[in-house]
Amino acid sequence: MLGNPPPALVQSLQKLAQSLNNLAAAYYAQGRYPEAEPLYRQALAHWQQLFGNEHPEVAQSLNNLAALYYAQGRYPEAEPLFGQALELRQRLFGPERPEVAQSLNNLALLYYGQGRYAEAEPLYVRALDIHKCWPNTNPLDLATAQSNLAELYRTRGHYTQAEPLFIQALELRQKFLGQDDLDVATALNNLAGLYYAQGRYRQAEPLCLRSLQVHRRLLGDEHPEVATCLNNLAELYQAQGRYRQAEPLYVQTLALRRRLLGEAHLDVASSLSSLAELYRLQRRAAKAESLQVQALELYQRLLGQDHPAVARSLHNLALLQAVQRHYSGAELLLRQALDLRQRLLGPDHPELAQSLEHLAALYRSQKRYAEAEPLWQRALGIYERCLGAQHPSAVRCRKNLAALRATMAKQLVR
Repeated sequence: MLGNPPPALVQSLQKLAQSLNNLAAAYYAQGRYPEAEPLYRQALAHWQQLFGNEHPEVAQSLNNLAALYYAQGRYPEAEPLFGQALELRQRLFGPERPEVAQSLNNLALLYYGQGRYAEAEPLYVRALDIHKCWPNTNPLDLATAQSNLAELYRTRGHYTQAEPLFIQALELRQKFLGQDDLDVATALNNLAGLYYAQGRYRQAEPLCLRSLQVHRRLLGDEHPEVATCLNNLAELYQAQGRYRQAEPLYVQTLALRRRLLGEAHLDVASSLSSLAELYRLQRRAAKAESLQVQALELYQRLLGQDHPAVARSLHNLALLQAVQRHYSGAELLLRQALDLRQRLLGPDHPELAQSLEHLAALYRSQKRYAEAEPLWQRALGIYERCLGAQHPSAVRCRKNLAALRATMAKQLVR
């Protein structure tokens, strides 16, 4: 502040800024993001008025506002604020402090949400190293760093690296928080997501159900995190062919996200895509295509053209085209998804194998057997390396490749 204001005035403004921040944090925790934003903004302005721009409270306020924007999917607004908070903390505290680790983690989380995995990984690794080396580190911050790096590994298909980190994070949270806590529920959900990706559905389901139960008890039914739990359980049921159980959960999730987050949010796009995929599996192509087109347009608007979620939506739309025997359109979309996944995820990722597998199936349906065989063979190799030879995707791919080769052999005999 200019001049030398009375200490009582400074103390009063500090209390006001802290109260604004606390109320904003309460609204944020309840998913009431529009109500939280002006309070976070006012708190930031008060801290800057009190201390100027070079102060830990200013860094924390920048971080809080950025986190709010991130939760709303407003990534372009969040990134510069996360970056400013990181730079400010490094200047104020030095490079190896827990406060710096928090900012590294948050910026990495933003990159992860944008599919910028190569940029996110070194930040996550550095944050985890800081927490491991810092004397008397907060075990819950360590658990968060472990969990976030594990989630990145899971997304990139590095499941063997992800599992021990997820388990360590869960055990730490259970030890220090008990069973009935939101962070424990999140850790359960994360481990369930890994087991789902590995096809370990029986191990995933009880974790999903426990996570949903805790989230509902602590947050009520009207919260974005409850919607995420419902969605994850629906995906698990869908993967097991339990479509009647999955559908009402997907519908409920979509309605909840629209109500809480608005139409222009990534989670809404995800729900549209998931429900569309379920309808495709149920052979309800017309309903599925309408939802998948909406999802793709929303992903492209929010994330641009080069993002794994866009590739996933293109892939799913291609499957709908194939079901309706629009083979040329399906091939074009599958090739777009394949190219995107190869560029963004690398040559050894399960989602790339999925694109190869479905392009092979499209060629088989057109009797283009010679083009299908190397695609299935490559997909099988990826599945076996990433997921193991007994994973359902590997088993299915191996079976389809064998059937194709049997068909090709019969043709040669003729």
